[in-house]
Amino acid sequence: MEKIIKAAVERGASDLHIKAGDVFRARINGKLVPLTKQRLTPEQTRTIALKLMSSDEDRARIDRLRDFDCSWGMPGVGRFRVNVLRQRSSFMIVMRVIPFAVPTIESLGLPETLKQLAESERGLILVAGVSGSGKSSTVAAMVHHINTAHQRHIVTVENPIEFLHRDLNCSVTQREVGVDTESIAVGLHAALRQDPDVVVIGDIADADTAVTVLKAAESGLLVIASLPTPDVTTTAGHMIAMLPDEEREIGRMRLAESVRAILAQQLLPREEGDGRVAAMEIFIGSPESRAALRDPARLGDLTNVMGRSDGMQTFGEHLGELVSSGIISAETAKAAGYEPPPSGRGKKSRG
Repeated sequence: MEKIIKAAVERGASDLHIKAGDVFRARINGKLVPLTKQRLTPEQTRTIALKLMSSDEDRARIDRLRDFDCSWGMPGVGRFRVNVLRQRSSFMIVMRVIPFAVPTIESLGLPETLKQLAESERGLILVAGVSGSGKSSTVAAMVHHINTAHQRHIVTVENPIEFLHRDLNCSVTQREVGVDTESIAVGLHAALRQDPDVVVIGDIADADTAVTVLKAAESGLLVIASLPTPDVTTTAGHMIAMLPDEEREIGRMRLAESVRAILAQQLLPREEGDGRVAAMEIFIGSPESRAALRDPARLGDLTNVMGRSDGMQTFGEHLGELVSSGIISAETAKAAGYEPPPSGRGKKSRG
C-alpha cells in the first residue's frame, strides 16, 4: 500500500481512492486513473482502514463506523486527509494528499491581491469552491503569508488538520475537531476567548457557526472561512440563507458590513505540461459592493459589480486572461463557462 501511495504522490496525485472490489485509483491532473490491476477484497480494504486510524478506540469500533474522518502521515511522502466510508456494506477510503510544504501565494500562482487581503487587520474573508477546487491550499497560503509577514496569534479549527504551520513570526494554534475540540462551532466559540488576531475555520456548516463567524469578524478579528459553493453570488446567498429566519435581514446587513472579500475558485488543466491552475473570482468589500449585498434585489448584480470595479474580477475576466497568456486552452475556458466579450470592449484597469 505504501509503495502505491508513494508512487501516486510522485505522479502528482491529489486524491487516492481505495475501494473493495476495485483497483487503487488516483486523481492526477483532475482525472481518476487506475494505479493497479488487482482488485481489492473487502478484508484488504478493512485492513488498510485500520492502518490509517490513529487511536485504539477508533480501531475497536471500526465495524460500527459508517463515516469517519482522520488525518494520516507517511514519513518522507506527505500527510493525508482520510475519509473512511461504507458502500455496499464494505469499506471505501478516500485520501486527500496534503504536501508537507505549506503552499505560498506565489507557488499556487494566485493573484497578488490575496496578499493585501491576508494582511487585513479585521473583517471576514470567505474562500469558496466545490470539493477539490483547492480551497484548503489557498487558505493555507494566506495563513502562511500572515505567518511570515506579521506578529499575530492565528487560531485554526479544522476537521481534520491539513497543512502543518510552524510558528514563524506568528504563534499558530491548530485545533482538530474530535481530538482537540468537540466541533467547528464549539472550537470557534472557544477561539474568541483565546486572544486571537486571526481565526481560520473549515467549511461553515450550520447557522450557529455562521452567526459566530459574523460576531468574530465584527469584534475586530480577521476571520478566514470556507464554503463549498461555486461562485461569489452563490456564496453570499448561501451565507445569508444559513442564518435563522428571524436574523436573516439584519444578518444580511452584518455580512455586508463585515465582509472583506469573497474569493471563489475552480481548478483547470494547464494547456502545456502537467498540473492545474486556479481560475478565481474576487469580490472585495467597497461602498458599491456592500450596497449590493445589503439589497436583496441586487444579489444577482454582484457579478456586474465585480466586472466594473478595479481590484475585483469575475471568472470570465480571469478565464480570458488565462487563455490570452496561453496558460489554459480556449476549449478549457469554454467548458468552464467562458464567453469572449464583444469585440472592441476595453479592458478594465487593474489599478
